[in-house]
Amino acid sequence: MKKILDLLSEEMGQAFKEAGYDASLGRVTVSNRPDLCEYQCNGAMAGAKQYHKAPVMIANEVAQKLADSRIFKEAAAVAPGFLNCKISEDFLLEYVKGMAAEEKYGLEMPKHPKKIMIDYGGANVAKPLHVGHLRPAIIGESIKRICRYAGSECIGDVHLGDWGMPMGLVITELKLRKPDLVYFDENYQGEYPQEPPFTITELEEIYPAASAKSKEDPEYKASAMDATFKLQSGVKGYRALWRHIMDVSVADLKKNYDNLDVEFDLWKGESDVHELIPEMVAYMKDNGYAHISEGALVVDVKEDTDTKEIPPCMILKSDGAALYNTTDLATIMERMRLYKPDEIIYITDKRQDLYFEQVFRCARKTKLVGEDTVLKFLGHGTMNGSDGKPFKTRSGGVMRLENLIRETREEMLRKIKEGRQMPDEEASQVADIVAIAALKYGDLSNQASKDYVFDIDRFTSFEGDTGPYILYTIVRIKSILVKYEEQGGSVENAVHQAAGGESEKALMMELSKFNTMMQSAAEEKAPHKVCAYIYDLANAFNHFYHETKILGEENKTKQSGLIALLLLTRDVLETCVDVLGFSAPERM
Repeated sequence: MKKILDLLSEEMGQAFKEAGYDASLGRVTVSNRPDLCEYQCNGAMAGAKQYHKAPVMIANEVAQKLADSRIFKEAAAVAPGFLNCKISEDFLLEYVKGMAAEEKYGLEMPKHPKKIMIDYGGANVAKPLHVGHLRPAIIGESIKRICRYAGSECIGDVHLGDWGMPMGLVITELKLRKPDLVYFDENYQGEYPQEPPFTITELEEIYPAASAKSKEDPEYKASAMDATFKLQSGVKGYRALWRHIMDVSVADLKKNYDNLDVEFDLWKGESDVHELIPEMVAYMKDNGYAHISEGALVVDVKEDTDTKEIPPCMILKSDGAALYNTTDLATIMERMRLYKPDEIIYITDKRQDLYFEQVFRCARKTKLVGEDTVLKFLGHGTMNGSDGKPFKTRSGGVMRLENLIRETREEMLRKIKEGRQMPDEEASQVADIVAIAALKYGDLSNQASKDYVFDIDRFTSFEGDTGPYILYTIVRIKSILVKYEEQGGSVENAVHQAAGGESEKALMMELSKFNTMMQSAAEEKAPHKVCAYIYDLANAFNHFYHETKILGEENKTKQSGLIALLLLTRDVLETCVDVLGFSAPERM
């Protein structure tokens, strides 16, 4: 199903052609003066120089050709040469009925779907998720869902930090606290215990304690480096201990991501490519891509057109140790072998821009990816407190993500109980759903690359550009539909009718923008475009609701049309919140 602007532009282009002008001048856009018209075309202005004619004369000639248009109800030439248009209610009805009848509301699927891998989450094993993990998780989840909806094959990978110095620190601290564990006995030949020798609570306390010690005690740090080396070299006890760390930590991470409705297709990490690194290093050396510089193995990635200094990409340190660059490049190598993606997207803090520039250039120069493979870094801004600085707890520490979710849920529950009568159990369930919407919408409604201020009072408000407002609109529609059926109506038999008033037409026009918006959001990887759309759609519905008798409408044919419009509005809104990664309750 074609996008509505394409159909309008085709009609306008034909009018330009019939008037003797280039059809490409007929591009139609949504009016930037909705008080004057619904759509506009500025083609006459662009064609004035080409045809040596006053733009208003061209516009008048084109307007005459549209006098009998079935698509445009009005097309008026306005000085100095704009074409102001209103579309026909019958054409709009035809379009909306088509949306309701088509799968995905007529969104055109790509002829050659892309395979996209999305690297998001940024979780580290043995460390709890904190508020800094919120943005990459929910932005990545939403982009995955949007692109999937628009027809791409998407694979989401959490890409865990599970193999470096943090693992050595945890093992070193465990050995200090529990030296008698069999994992540290080099002569032990039996099976290792199936139960881990620690809980998630202990594990989350061990890492920060070990990290602090390593910064103050050089010998402790040296022990941790030795433990890391032993782990990566395959010492059996250390590997068994590492598997316990992984099992306990990943189970906890999954629980926390589940609370955010974030799902990963792959739970791979740095450790998955450990065995691949020697092969990659040999390949880079043998093909002349890598060379020794000050003892380290590097690949030069500077280009002649650079206006700033781009350092070489280090593959191995002077002591032969791997770096993040090494594992990220080996991961690209593995992804190309196993999945052959058309595009790999990385979502993390925008301050890592230079790092990813180096890695991407290195991957291209060394031909780890094909010429057509897209490597994209989507750097996000920070979530800040009211002071404009990265969000902290009241005591100044970094807040755990589960605590942020809990506080948002508690505030949501308070507002739900304050504003409406609802049993405690139901109120609690609704608060869980709406709190996630408040958090996600509050984040995603901002352009991902920009910083924003976390304002729990605003985010949990039922008014304004917020998640709860969007959900309340959906619930309002559901409530009307339930009452309609209780009064004997049948939603299955509802039939769309032409708009009978301005607010009804405005709602239908907002619905008609869905395909354009969703395609744009998928192409630009821009969840904020979905948020902007559903806010406008919710506003259009609520304006229509306050101006229209729906349940009290006595003309049953007209009422059937109103119900059909409500059904489509509900379905489009629920589709949009689903791709943003949250859902609506049945009532609020």
